[in-house]
Formats: sequence, C-alpha cells, structure tokens
Amino acid sequence: MTSAPPLPTALPPEARLSRWHAPDGWAHRRFDWPAPGGCGRVLVLGGRSDVIEKYLGVAAHLHGQGWSVTSFDWRGQGGSGRLGHDPEVGHAERFAVHRDDLAAFWAGWTTGEGPHVLLAHSMGAHFALAAMLAGGVRPDAAVLSAPMIRVRSPIGQRLGGRLARTMAGRGDASRGAWRWDDSPAGQARRLARLTATRGPEQDSRWWQAADPRLRLGPPSWGWVAESFRAGAALERDPRLTALDVPVLFLVPERDRLVVPAAARRVAARMPRAEVMRFGSEAGHEVLREAPAVRGRAFGAIDAFLAREVQR
Repeated sequence: MTSAPPLPTALPPEARLSRWHAPDGWAHRRFDWPAPGGCGRVLVLGGRSDVIEKYLGVAAHLHGQGWSVTSFDWRGQGGSGRLGHDPEVGHAERFAVHRDDLAAFWAGWTTGEGPHVLLAHSMGAHFALAAMLAGGVRPDAAVLSAPMIRVRSPIGQRLGGRLARTMAGRGDASRGAWRWDDSPAGQARRLARLTATRGPEQDSRWWQAADPRLRLGPPSWGWVAESFRAGAALERDPRLTALDVPVLFLVPERDRLVVPAAARRVAARMPRAEVMRFGSEAGHEVLREAPAVRGRAFGAIDAFLAREVQR
C-alpha cells in the first residue's frame, strides 16, 4: 500500500476562491478546482471550525484522480461570517440552516456535468446526512468521515444534553462553552484529540494564522445543545432505512470527539452503507493523518467510487 503525499501548505494555482450566496443572501466562501480528467465532481465539506484550506490534501488526491473539487466554508465559520457576537466562538441555534444551505448549494452545483459525489467530515457529515434524508441532496455516492452523530460527553448523552440545554438557557446562548487555550500545552491537547499524528499543520490555527478573519475557537453553549439534540434525532430517523445512496463510512474507533458506535449503528440501518474502521493509528481527522493512514483511506475511497459510480 502506498502512502499519501505530504499535506499541502498552499492553495493550488489553478484553484479559485469566490463567493456563493444562499437564498437569504448569506455570503459563503467558496473553492473550485476544475480537473481536465472528466471523472466527475466532488463536493468536500469540513467539520466544526474547519476552513477550506484544511482539506486541501483531500482535494489534491481527488484532483489527481481526475475529479473536479468544490468546497465551501459553512455559515458561521471560516470565511463565511459568524452567527454570534464573538467572532472567536462558533455559534448555531439550529443546524437546519446549514442543511438548507447545503441543499441550495447542491441544487446549483449539480447543474454541471456529473457524476456528483459528496465527501464530508464530522459536523459536515452530519449536515450531509441530514440533507440526504430530507431529500435536498441526492449524490451518486457519499463518503462520511467520522460523522458527528453523537458527540462525546464525560457525563453521558442524557446528562450532557441536559447540562448543555441548561447552560444555553442561562444568558447568552452564543457565549463560548469553554475557554480556548492557544498555549503550546493547549495546542498539544487539541492535536491529541484530533489526530494520532503531531504536526503544526494538523491544527486549524496553523491555517488561520495567515488570515485572522478565519480564526475560530470553542463552540457556543447553543451549538453544544443543538449537537446533542440533532445527533439523537439523526440516529433515530426512520428515513435511514430508505436512503438508497451508496455511502462509505470512515470510522476511527479511537475517536475522542464523537462516538464511533453511533456511526456504526446508523450505517447498519442504511441499505447501501459500508464501514471502514481504523484503530489506534488514527484519530478523529482520519483524512489528515500520517501519510500511510491517509493512503489507506484514499485507497478505500478510490475503490468505493470506482465500484459505485460508473466511470
């Protein structure tokens, strides 16, 4: 098995950044990297606090396989504005607005030549799955990396959700749920939760340093409360059994941010889902791990797309 190349540290010269406006006028930062290969198009979506640049390694691999790649920063983070008073806090009251943003973007993006594939990570995978269940997004195939179905809680799902709702209801729900620590020790703890690999480019702050407007720290209490509510609703959604889309789940079993078993339970209810599991070699951000781990993940993605999308 071959390893993936090092993670890119700059935007490719052939790519372009632009703006896409949602139906309500909200401006989203957008990325497009056309490929001459004609395989089709992939929409890559990051997780909470992520920026487009963080998944350039994924984009580079797909582009090298002949896929045109598009991405955008979610409403409320990266270069797509903020939903709370503090620009360093990631706030959301209801995830439905992000699901609807994705559906609106998809409707315009899929007017081009296909096939059309969705690849999403963590919170982005949650929004992607919700949009597919709601019928607003219908990809030819989808890859969901460490999907945020259930967020980890040291006091359990029920008590964690209750605490988050209580804190969100006391005062400003857009205030940070915890303080952000940018010290070397704080960065080390953050990296330990994200990847088994340790490198400065593994941290979102590395990408955000060049443009302070992209910086984002902790989630708000409103976001945390909604993550518990929306995750539980997604896991028990009866429409999962009728979702006739081929979906590859990438599930790191040592994930310290989301509950891997929840993703496996969801996949087991879907008629065309398959699961690829990772052990201690990978953390939450499987697609940003060491080259050998990424190479294994990319190999599985390539085989899945070759099999499910008739190229």
